[in-house]
Amino acid sequence: MSQTLYRYLFTAELPLEEIEATVLLALFAVESLHGEAQVRLDAAHHLDKKQRACVIDAGTPVGQDLNRVFIGFLSREFGADAFRVERIHAAQAAASKEVAS
Repeated sequence: MSQTLYRYLFTAELPLEEIEATVLLALFAVESLHGEAQVRLDAAHHLDKKQRACVIDAGTPVGQDLNRVFIGFLSREFGADAFRVERIHAAQAAASKEVAS
């Protein structure tokens, strides 16, 4: 079974504090759907401030909902031109990490 991840890349104009706040807001929203414990277990994500990127694991229903809420909030708050999103597979992400090391 392949694990699907979504990588969000943000424009330089978008303040990192706003991105971080949007991630947190999306997590709160998903908590309302799935409960705090399930979100802690299944909402795997990483915000890389240096790369101006956020990766969210969509391998669980919680992760899928986090992606839906996050992209919805980003689009409404900042517009579709403020970020780019791409689907990657965990194997691709691991390979690119090895190459970067």
